[in-house]
Amino acid sequence: MQEFGRVVGDLENRGYFEQRFEKDCPDAPSTVQPADVIASELGVEDLWPLPLRRLESNQELFFDVIEALHDLTSAPQSGYVHNYGGCGLHYGSFSAAIGRRVYRSSVNHILDRAAFGLRLSENGEDRGRLVAVTDSARTDLVRDMAQRSDAETGDDVRHAIALFRARGASVQDKRSSCIALAGVLESRRDLLQSGMLRKDEGALFNLANSFGIRHQNAQQSGDYDPIFLDWVFWFFLAAIELSDRLLDRQNANPPKHPLVGHDAHPPG
Repeated sequence: MQEFGRVVGDLENRGYFEQRFEKDCPDAPSTVQPADVIASELGVEDLWPLPLRRLESNQELFFDVIEALHDLTSAPQSGYVHNYGGCGLHYGSFSAAIGRRVYRSSVNHILDRAAFGLRLSENGEDRGRLVAVTDSARTDLVRDMAQRSDAETGDDVRHAIALFRARGASVQDKRSSCIALAGVLESRRDLLQSGMLRKDEGALFNLANSFGIRHQNAQQSGDYDPIFLDWVFWFFLAAIELSDRLLDRQNANPPKHPLVGHDAHPPG
């Protein structure tokens, strides 16, 4: 907690919160109270200066503050010294993208050494939100899937990722995430059928249809441990990544059609 306080204090001294909190200058006193800005985000009073002991005793509030400060951070790109009354530096030309990137890197360095099992997301719909930590292979898969640019399925996949790995995601949240991924796979059924063995493609959709994930009917099994939703999510996400590679292969090697010209012989 003390290290987090030092990181935030260092960023404050470097002007990373000045765009939102304003500069309290003797010539132009700030009209903004930082605690009020944070309260408007979280609905909790008296969180600035950071009450470290209070945050240490309330883990959920601590996590909320981490996320709120992320959104309030902007890196100054210019500045000048104002000597009157010991005012000091005034900053300007702020970049939220750079500031938030620096903030995520600094805070994740702390979180990676802690036992929370959380870190600030670096990409996707949930960038700047605390998400569950996974192994490096799944982290790479999520990064690649969150950065997909296809308009047809990209938004669905990014939303499913954000829903599934959100801090405090419920069983229903995870099931909804799996439903969204199953829908993407359904839209690519023909591609998967041509690129995979028929029985394997069928097994992929049997998983979605038989276990109360995508549809709800009397033939489905709903009496299974929700922990299996974690496996379903990663299985579906990997299957979508596979379908991306199949599409890339198909686009790189389009089917060849015979040329029809004057010398072509009609089928006999």
